[in-house]
Amino acid sequence: MENFKISARQFTILVILSSIGTTILVIPGIMAQEVKQDAWIAAVIGTGIGLLLVALYIAVGRMFPTMTLVEIIETLFGKWLGKAVSITFVLFSLYCTAELLLYVGNFITTQIMPDTPIEVIHILFACILTMGIRLGLEPLARSAELLFPIFVFLFVILVVSILLPPAQYKFENIQPVFETGIKPMIHAVYLFTSFFSLPLIILLMIFPVSVNQPKAAEKNFFIGVLIGGICLLIIIALTIIVLGVDNTARNTYPSYVLARKINVGDFLQRIEAIMAIMWIITIYYKMSFYFYASVIGLAQTLNMKDYRPLTLPLGIIMVSLSLLIHPNVVHSTTFDKEIWPLYVSTYGLVLPILLLIVNAFRKKIHQK
Repeated sequence: MENFKISARQFTILVILSSIGTTILVIPGIMAQEVKQDAWIAAVIGTGIGLLLVALYIAVGRMFPTMTLVEIIETLFGKWLGKAVSITFVLFSLYCTAELLLYVGNFITTQIMPDTPIEVIHILFACILTMGIRLGLEPLARSAELLFPIFVFLFVILVVSILLPPAQYKFENIQPVFETGIKPMIHAVYLFTSFFSLPLIILLMIFPVSVNQPKAAEKNFFIGVLIGGICLLIIIALTIIVLGVDNTARNTYPSYVLARKINVGDFLQRIEAIMAIMWIITIYYKMSFYFYASVIGLAQTLNMKDYRPLTLPLGIIMVSLSLLIHPNVVHSTTFDKEIWPLYVSTYGLVLPILLLIVNAFRKKIHQK
């Protein structure tokens, strides 16, 4: 099995990119639908909850620092029950990879290349994804180091270009504050958390086992989630301030529409490709971790010495699944709002708590 180690700095970059992932493109619209102009407040609370979840994941990682999540599950739950739970985790990871691949296909075919068959986009992106996983974790982390400054540069350009023309934004769009009730706010925070921080359970497949400085990585885990949360907060606030609540809620990709609004002196305008590039960079790494978890998890469950023979068959399954899981955009949107939060909570919240409880129980038995 792979013995590559990444640095704590590389881990921070991977946390930032994977936490932003799909969230940067779709979450402003979902938040605006739920709590209107208070969407930014839900993002602030959701980021705070994300930091609490990071503390939970670090506690799980500390139990067996030389094991991946799949190995921890098998150690605590026993051979047969552990393998059964691990298989469901592998299926969860593979399903999430297919889901994100569908996001890529839908976005590119509706916004950028409408005449291109979605199957072609899926196959090309899946080839790049499979190639990255076959090369291993270390090359993946190094490529993230190279692309992260580009992401930061484009993000700064986007924010500055939107804020430069004063007539472009209206701060009254985020007023009145706290107009929505407690119940919609709780639901909005839950939705935000389900996209932003609960999927980070997948990082326990590389943390702390594949990080050469586990203690420093724990601190950087918090920093990465905080930076990712701040980026999302800025994008959500800007979409509402510039587009207004109604336009934000109506659009499937409001942050992409936001980028279309850029107009600096009638010279710098229609540079929505900035948002597209930022999103493709972040979603690639989020997909990579899901696919890495499914491949490594299956290899460890089957006690294989090398995971690479699994990349191609799982890649083919991923492409096929991405074309079957949702028949249309309405079905996908309904799934994201009603089913996905419960599904990801099973692995992002229930599973780590259960692992901590079982470990504490086992320690008490051994002490007696």
